[in-house]
Amino acid sequence: MQFNVEWLKKWVAIDLDADALAAKLTAAGLEVDDVRPVAGEFSDVVVSRIERCEKHPNADKLKVCTVFDGSEELQIVCGAPNARPGIVVPLAQLGAMIGPEFKIKRAKLRGVESSGMLCSARELGLSDDHSGLMELPGDAPIGQPLTEYLGLDDAVIEVDLTPNRADCLSVRGIARDVAASCEAEFTPVEIPAVAPANDARFAITLEAPEDCPRYVGRVVRGIDPTAQTPLWMVESLRRCGLRSISPTVDVTNYVLLELGQPMHAFDLDKLDGEVIVRRARSGEKLVLLDETEAELDEEILAICDRSGPVAIAGIMGGLDSGVTPQTRDILFESAFFNPATIMGKARRFGMHTDASHRFERGVDPAGQEQAVERATRLLIEIAGGEAGPVLVAESREHVPSNQPVILRPGRVNAVIGCDIPEDSIASILERLGMEVSREGDAWSVLAPSSRFDIAIEEDLIEEIARIFGYDAIPEAPVSGELAPETTRGHRVSLDRVRSMLCAFGYQEAINYSFVDHRQLEIIGHDRFVLPLANPLSSDLDVMRTSLLPGLLTSLARNVRRQQGRVRLFETGVAFLQRDEMHEIERVAAVATGDNLPEQWGVTSREIDFYDVKGHVEALFALKGRSQALAFEAGDLPWMHPGASAAMHLDGRSIGWLGAVHPEVLKAFDVKKSVFAFEIDLDPLLTREVPYAKELSRFPSIRRDIAVMLPADVSFNDVESCVAEEAGEYLENIVVFDVYAGNNLKDGYKSLAIGLIFNNVSSTLRDEDVDPAIEGVVRALESRLGAQLRG
Repeated sequence: MQFNVEWLKKWVAIDLDADALAAKLTAAGLEVDDVRPVAGEFSDVVVSRIERCEKHPNADKLKVCTVFDGSEELQIVCGAPNARPGIVVPLAQLGAMIGPEFKIKRAKLRGVESSGMLCSARELGLSDDHSGLMELPGDAPIGQPLTEYLGLDDAVIEVDLTPNRADCLSVRGIARDVAASCEAEFTPVEIPAVAPANDARFAITLEAPEDCPRYVGRVVRGIDPTAQTPLWMVESLRRCGLRSISPTVDVTNYVLLELGQPMHAFDLDKLDGEVIVRRARSGEKLVLLDETEAELDEEILAICDRSGPVAIAGIMGGLDSGVTPQTRDILFESAFFNPATIMGKARRFGMHTDASHRFERGVDPAGQEQAVERATRLLIEIAGGEAGPVLVAESREHVPSNQPVILRPGRVNAVIGCDIPEDSIASILERLGMEVSREGDAWSVLAPSSRFDIAIEEDLIEEIARIFGYDAIPEAPVSGELAPETTRGHRVSLDRVRSMLCAFGYQEAINYSFVDHRQLEIIGHDRFVLPLANPLSSDLDVMRTSLLPGLLTSLARNVRRQQGRVRLFETGVAFLQRDEMHEIERVAAVATGDNLPEQWGVTSREIDFYDVKGHVEALFALKGRSQALAFEAGDLPWMHPGASAAMHLDGRSIGWLGAVHPEVLKAFDVKKSVFAFEIDLDPLLTREVPYAKELSRFPSIRRDIAVMLPADVSFNDVESCVAEEAGEYLENIVVFDVYAGNNLKDGYKSLAIGLIFNNVSSTLRDEDVDPAIEGVVRALESRLGAQLRG
């Protein structure tokens, strides 16, 4: 929000310079981004009038002007295309300074003497317009210093507002805050109603009351199309960053800045029958005021007449129904639109307007009639005309209203941390325009309609703290006791998972929870997607259903920056929109490059499937059940066939791991092989409470067996079979050889495993172990089709 100090002073009785005012605003929570003068640095520039204008004898593009500065006539050579007799323009006299270094001196231009310089607006730092001389009103007092005439002893303050402070997107709103923080008188400009001079009406129909519960209009007939916007309004708009266009448009912009209510003016003769506020229909199009064509659909709220859309609600009007230099009859529009309906729609059309900025954050739902009255009076004063009655279309049940909030003085002081007298608390709230009434030991506080951000007690406490002054709150040392973290035996700490992955060389990444829907389509995770209603950009338009896209994007960015060995992991939430929203916490990782950092002691090789599988098994070992984890080849479209697996725990699918499919890598612009995994965190972190187990003091017995198996039998099947048959003394199973090739039947492989037995109470003998080995062999033969070798 940008405003000038002198305009603000019409609304609040303060005697502060710009810098002091900026400090007050920042202290009250309205952060000031910039304070600057309203004009450039210059001196000895006066109002003058061109009396005569002749062609330069020695130059085609120069003119020799006779200029009256209030005391004498001067000869000045000028090249501006709009230089002509009778216009009033700024004159930099001899000795004047334009900027800190340029001094005006007597000079000869192409042989003709010039005694000063006629100035453009840009040369004086008043605007960027340098198309010609700055033309002043014809009644401007000749000879008066320009600084005095334009009131340039003023400054512009630019405030960076948080989204909840939409009330301060107006001079009135900021004035209310300044009055409260400075304990100054709030002096609002009187806005008396304009009595109707005729009965001109125009029908208004609300077909979408949830989106637009309040629409106010007013017909003004017979305005003078030749009228000019007065200098005071042009200057007010300029100092707030807007250029003057025409009296009608300038009035709506002035009201927007003063009251915070966006308005629009239609050319009444170009409207067909009535105004209809409805959702647009698919296929409808509208040429906007900026001459771009917008394609509309059911998500867009449109202002229509009987022929179709004439404006996009809350964003921009249509070109065909807009006012022109020939317009004599207009219809003012002042509406309240549901912020959720307008939010994000302007960005969809590649624009950001002053109106959309305010409507997205919310405007005062009770301020539409006052804005129409203000605009009507200003327009009639400038361009004449006769106003009809104010036209109000309203769905009261959909118009939001503030509810009283109970505030306890004890709660205020407990939260803020100091004792603020009750009288001061009540005074602060009343200076902010709130109605305060006593209810026992508490207050009932009703915020004005413009402060729809006040909903709970803490909102009021925040208001009290910032107006009381954060610097007035005494410093106090931090006190209290820190409770130790609760250790839960049935859960593995997430920090342990992170630490182990870091020990394996992974670095933790933090990516956005929203991604490009096209990335989810690439990896086949585009089911159950939750689209965002108001995305930051078109490539961050849905909530992620997998952590993989963000990690692959980060990996690709690192690889492009010459990082050959990249390992990243992330813990976060995946969002699945089924019948209802499901938020699933997961851990995922990606890895590419060499298995080990560059060194001399070990021959380098690229990371492979078994490296990543080992990392996953180590994570499950934290819960003491790595042997319960099963890997099964699956048809995973985002993974490389034959180098990936789905993970199961107790028969439940919990994740996947393996090599990322080459087509996926190509889409992410990764030219190296990448291995990845993604696991649901809950089954990874959940474990049975660990208990102590006695260590055996007796030697173990190991028996090795080699069997020939069908090639499609997995080690998980072998392990399960052995564990069931080997008995209670089996301590561990290890694989020490796998062979497939010559001397074996086609479709078979040889597997050599070691079975380790132990007893905590005695030394095992052969007769204790032999029956178990025989049972294991029989089970392998009968269940898995194995044949004992050797």
